[in-house]
Amino acid sequence: MLKRNWKPLLLITAATLLAGGLSALLTGNSMKNYQALEKPALSPPGIVFPVVWTILYILMGISAWLIYETRQRGKHRALKLYVAQLAVNILWPLFFFGMKFYLFSFFWLLLLLLLVILMILRFYQLSPRAALLQIPYVLWLIFAGYLNFSVYLLNR
Repeated sequence: MLKRNWKPLLLITAATLLAGGLSALLTGNSMKNYQALEKPALSPPGIVFPVVWTILYILMGISAWLIYETRQRGKHRALKLYVAQLAVNILWPLFFFGMKFYLFSFFWLLLLLLLVILMILRFYQLSPRAALLQIPYVLWLIFAGYLNFSVYLLNR
């Protein structure tokens, strides 16, 4: 069994969770604003969002750690994609909740989805397990796209 370096796992996962926390902090009391919006039929209760995002950020951190730990060429490019998608991810709530740019946020979410898919493809070349850990993220982003576009249509 390969010896694993667990410290980077904790650091990468903590940094990913902190990025998500920063995003929540920047949007302030946004869930109150969200509750006041007209929402689509499949919109979950507000408490679902922080729970789901916490799980996703943990999975993302573990996935990035698996890439970090690989000794294969190309891991630095893969991790750059990881950081890029995380930066785009952090900004989405600012556009959607903070600025109420619902249509722009939808297109920003499509950019995020594209970056995540590219990241998964790159991750898969280095570690199929790391790529598979990102699948719940993609599924959630697709669902978030439905919610985002529906909010735009229902509240314009």
